[in-house]
Amino acid sequence: MTASLPLVDLALLLAFLAYCIASGLRSRRASSANLEQYFLAGRTLPGWKAGISMAATQFAADTPLLVTGMIATAGIFSLWRLWIYTLAFLFLGFVLAGAWRRAGVLTDAELSELRYGGRAATALRAVKAIYFGTVFNCAVMAMVLFAAGFVAAPFLHWDEWLPAPFFDALVELVRASGFALSHAGEPGAAARESASNLLSLLAVLSVTALYSTTGGLRAVVDTDVVQFGIAIGATLVYAVIVVSLVGGLAAIAPRLEEIYGARWTREALSFTPSGARDAGWVVLGTIAIQWVAQMNADGTGYLAQRAMACRSERDARQAAVVFALAQTVVRSLLWIPIGLALLILLPIADGGPGLAAAREQTFVDGIARYLPPGARGLMLTGMLAALASTLDSHLNWGASYWTNDLYRRLLCAAWLRREPSGRELVWVARLSNLLLIALALAVLGRLSSIESAWKITLLLGAGMGGPLLLRWLWWRMTATAELAAIATSSLLAPVALWSVEEEGARLLLVAGAATVAAVAVSLAGGREPTAGLLEFYRRVRPPGFWGPVAVACGEPRRAPSARLLRGLLQTTAVSFAIFCLLVAAGTWLVGSPPPWWLPSRPAWIAALLLAGAGALVALRLPAPTGLAADLDLTEESRG
Repeated sequence: MTASLPLVDLALLLAFLAYCIASGLRSRRASSANLEQYFLAGRTLPGWKAGISMAATQFAADTPLLVTGMIATAGIFSLWRLWIYTLAFLFLGFVLAGAWRRAGVLTDAELSELRYGGRAATALRAVKAIYFGTVFNCAVMAMVLFAAGFVAAPFLHWDEWLPAPFFDALVELVRASGFALSHAGEPGAAARESASNLLSLLAVLSVTALYSTTGGLRAVVDTDVVQFGIAIGATLVYAVIVVSLVGGLAAIAPRLEEIYGARWTREALSFTPSGARDAGWVVLGTIAIQWVAQMNADGTGYLAQRAMACRSERDARQAAVVFALAQTVVRSLLWIPIGLALLILLPIADGGPGLAAAREQTFVDGIARYLPPGARGLMLTGMLAALASTLDSHLNWGASYWTNDLYRRLLCAAWLRREPSGRELVWVARLSNLLLIALALAVLGRLSSIESAWKITLLLGAGMGGPLLLRWLWWRMTATAELAAIATSSLLAPVALWSVEEEGARLLLVAGAATVAAVAVSLAGGREPTAGLLEFYRRVRPPGFWGPVAVACGEPRRAPSARLLRGLLQTTAVSFAIFCLLVAAGTWLVGSPPPWWLPSRPAWIAALLLAGAGALVALRLPAPTGLAADLDLTEESRG
């Protein structure tokens, strides 16, 4: 369904684009000094701003569409596959953020040569720069661009604005290349819509590339804060309108029962596995380990980049908490009512294999059908802002690999034997942004649905999480072991994708095999040089199982394990409180059923709120004598 774009809507969109460009130009002088200024904003970010920037990056144009499809196909409980990442976010903040900052590196690939030694460490650095910064990064950008094309389709009609010969030539080019960015049924209409969507994406990409390449991370973070505010405000307006159309929050459950039946509704609304559909052991096992079985398990990527850019360790912990609240609670409590209301306003007509993609599209259809001028422009601006906030972070992060690890370390230092100037490196970073855009567009034309693309990216990163955590937590981990994990994951992922039907089993298989390979190689192979381990420990003070190294550095054997235990307690308490708040508020909003063992909904909500508050209170209580000394639970360490 198409909708015109009134002047008020167009004005909102153009004002947002103008702000983004101005932000990049405003930050260009400071960011041009050197790579630390360009990629880490001079390590001056306050915690709240870094946290909002993380949340803006993960908001993305594709995520609300993905959530809408998941609610329709598997119910609210399936969203735990997204919420469980809260554990990883908080683990980064409370356990590893300080270590990341003390490492003093620009990229996680650079950490490889700080943590390990020899040629294997250099090879690992290069492999990570290519695998994470190029393959994985471009796949994620292609996924969000895929979603954004469908967001723009009902509103931005380039065929009406451009000369017919020019647009028709683009249509022929799109048809010849097989580039598909359309749900239109007829080939001719699909090619025209794909061409129009491609122009919309190129326009947003041009603006995003302009401010992110000129202003570096400063511009990225400044625009992210505004983009997140616009996206959340627009989503709130959308939620209010569609929920009012179905009769209010209280009418959601009864109307779903009228359309789909009592059992379907109960399963769709359930937050707990006791009432959810498809909550078998494989699904529960996948959810339980998914926060570890992914490449961001230790913050690798733009999350660690934001932590390293913070002005202090306290700010880095604050960023993780702000990020977790915004990511898990705020946006979910807006998207869930929208997804359920759209199930009522646009009922499921067919439960076939294309259901997920069809239901994803209803998020955009709802904007076109039900939002009035002004609100529609605000929502379109919010969705494009979400796209830009994801793209700018991935461009900046990917360019950091190409510039710092591939160009400076491998090309200049290892091959040409020279040290490039700071300004030269900044210009290489800017060029890298453009090359990454070209690669992402090349991947874009091969995607079929957001959910399928998301599952592929999960599988690509599934084998990385365990080894990435072990390099921080276990002194016996080696560069060769990490390379073995990457090789195992890369070889096994396509085999699992083709031969294992159950997605959860695929993730468990790839994650387990890669982690076992890493541990086996670490135990069977040679150890890292002692001098390098001692230097790394003194500089970073990592948590975990570093007893022999700690003793050699003059610290108590239990000091690193105590740091790990302290961080785990903080992570557990805060994540539990966030989950309790999410489930309590969500249950109250949409009338979700309580678990079978507590049939009263008000009692369930009260129990959740009390349990969450109790976890935070317990975190602030003094530890028992002896344990307090081990954990060093001072006010500063509690953050």
